[in-house]
Amino acid sequence: MDIQLKTALVLGSTGLIGNQLLALLLNDPAYGKVVALSRKHIDIIHPKLEVNIIDFADENSYRENIPEGDVIFCCIGTTMKQVKGDRQRYRQIDFDIPVQAARWGLEKGYSQYLLVSAIGASADASNFYLRLKGETEDAIAALPYTAVHIFRPSLLLGDRKESRPMEKAAQILSSVLSLLMIGSLTHYRPIQSKTVARAMLAVSETDTTGVHVYAFSEIKALTN
Repeated sequence: MDIQLKTALVLGSTGLIGNQLLALLLNDPAYGKVVALSRKHIDIIHPKLEVNIIDFADENSYRENIPEGDVIFCCIGTTMKQVKGDRQRYRQIDFDIPVQAARWGLEKGYSQYLLVSAIGASADASNFYLRLKGETEDAIAALPYTAVHIFRPSLLLGDRKESRPMEKAAQILSSVLSLLMIGSLTHYRPIQSKTVARAMLAVSETDTTGVHVYAFSEIKALTN
């Protein structure tokens, strides 16, 4: 009996979590094909990997470059510094790109959508970043996927390609204070980007249905 290998679509494969996730997917026997949609070149050559360089603002190109598949992994995100304080541009990246992929993915047969969000995300939040993350979560969770898995890490630990001095300082401080974060504060503990990536891969290989949200403790449990 032939085993049907899965096809994964990855958004944000050059980021901190996405880069780790891409490596895990390429080495996972359950996946026969991994498609990365990216604005820039990815310096990886692998027989399972297909890299489509696109302009996400070009909706026709974006839609056409989503192949038929099984699981969408969305790790895309930006910062105010990267968009030079432009909130509209921020929304285009953190809301439009993930939600468009979710809508068009249904047309191409995808049944699972895994999204990296943030702790504290809520459409009712007063903070722009957390409100935007919450709106993105709600829009995707409302779509008829067999399963939607939302990951809400706090501060991510790992080596980024771009320099973020303030974030690096926060990583050091948070790591020291993490043991004091107990009870409801556990959700705010910093977490390794690779741990989040491993948790996403693990969930994608289950038959779980419905909408599920994972914070620090749940993410760690998935990798134990």
